[in-house]
Amino acid sequence: MKITTIGVDLAKNVFQIHGVDNHGKVVLRKKLSRSKLLEFFLTLQPCLIGMEACGSAHYWARKFVAIGHTVKLMAPQFVKPYVKTNKNDVADAEAICEAASRPNMRFVAIKTEEQQAILSLHRVRQGFVKARTAQSNQIRGLLSEFGLIMPKGVANIASRLPELLETTCLPGSFREFVATVVCAFQGTRQAGRRVGSENSTMASEFGCKSATGGGSRNRADHSQCTDRVDWRCLQLR
Repeated sequence: MKITTIGVDLAKNVFQIHGVDNHGKVVLRKKLSRSKLLEFFLTLQPCLIGMEACGSAHYWARKFVAIGHTVKLMAPQFVKPYVKTNKNDVADAEAICEAASRPNMRFVAIKTEEQQAILSLHRVRQGFVKARTAQSNQIRGLLSEFGLIMPKGVANIASRLPELLETTCLPGSFREFVATVVCAFQGTRQAGRRVGSENSTMASEFGCKSATGGGSRNRADHSQCTDRVDWRCLQLR
């Protein structure tokens, strides 16, 4: 029997596949290791391969398309209604195979390596922004315990904190600790700027518009922010 549609349940090491013929009859249920997956599909005639649009899906989609197969990616929430039993690899592969054959299914476009690279930069920068916000809130919370209230805005932490600490009587150990936290905050902030700059450069190379912005910034050196208070870490550069 010729296999016309295959559902692949993606994983890190062991992949579950489910294949049907043109009548919808199950003709293939198999587990494959990562090293054997591409080798197996090289032995098959061109067919439709369905996968959930999750981790490594676009990588495998490009590999399968390169050897002549047709690949369709689907959002996991659209595949879930086709799971007939309790969730497991076998049931998931069968549901993916069924969903891929539906004419009204919404499919996800396969991304190129360049598109994935830019998307990765967006995600990394978003992580730095969230970390920066968390660290700034931590600094404000620590200072508020001693009655020190910082104005709103991330820039105020770097510009006003040194003067605030120098003119306020606080325990020496607390001052050292706050200096360490602020140095980490500035490091995160500069890292986010560098990623934004890299994103703009990569977007220009690939001929697309950057969504994160973030022009070129000079890199700050925080190597001396260790055991002693070094307010150079707080300077905007």
